[in-house]
Amino acid sequence: MTQIPPITFATRFRGFLPVVIDVETGGFNSQTDALLEIAAVFLEMRSDGTLARGETVRYHVTPFPGANMEAASLAVNGIDPHHPLRPAIPEEDALQRIFLEVRNAIRAADCTRAVLVGHNAFFDLNFLNAAVARTQVKRNPFHPFSSFDTATLGGVAFGQTVLMRATLAAGLEWDTASAHSAAYDAERTADLFCTVCNQFQGVFDASRRRLAAMGPLEVEPSVPGEPL
Repeated sequence: MTQIPPITFATRFRGFLPVVIDVETGGFNSQTDALLEIAAVFLEMRSDGTLARGETVRYHVTPFPGANMEAASLAVNGIDPHHPLRPAIPEEDALQRIFLEVRNAIRAADCTRAVLVGHNAFFDLNFLNAAVARTQVKRNPFHPFSSFDTATLGGVAFGQTVLMRATLAAGLEWDTASAHSAAYDAERTADLFCTVCNQFQGVFDASRRRLAAMGPLEVEPSVPGEPL
């Protein structure tokens, strides 16, 4: 009988480490609009394989030269990009600091790469990739196009795709006054992701037993940049 390995991040997510990312921006176009805040939330795994929210890292970001900033977007996130007391740092600096933390977490979890978890993850990943291209930062630890989307997971698990509604439907707290900051939205996204994963723990355990009973499976060799 094939022995089932213990649950770790590497065995739970096929060698990938989920890291929650949220960005606040000057608009919806990742190529032209400013990246104004970025937050990363790391996850922890308990001894039973369930997930919990861990440390949060957040940076205010200086708009890149020529960046577009829509008044409507700034009204929603409440950011004054030019406020003299805003502790903003350049995009390159913010990315390098977060990527260093992510690479350290990948090594600690014995994973091969990070995968972005976001609410409407396509949006966050596009802005992250655009900032990497602009700054030419090396050693981006995130998968370039695969992600975990909590809008989709919230819709499947709770019938709600809006972050606030999905959070409340999951039985979690929501503070409207704190919403639309990168750190707060990333932490609620992390809580939602952990809740969904934990509620599906029985499904995951059953799938592991099912696959173990089949014995070794023929697997196609992986290639760089392959999807999850």
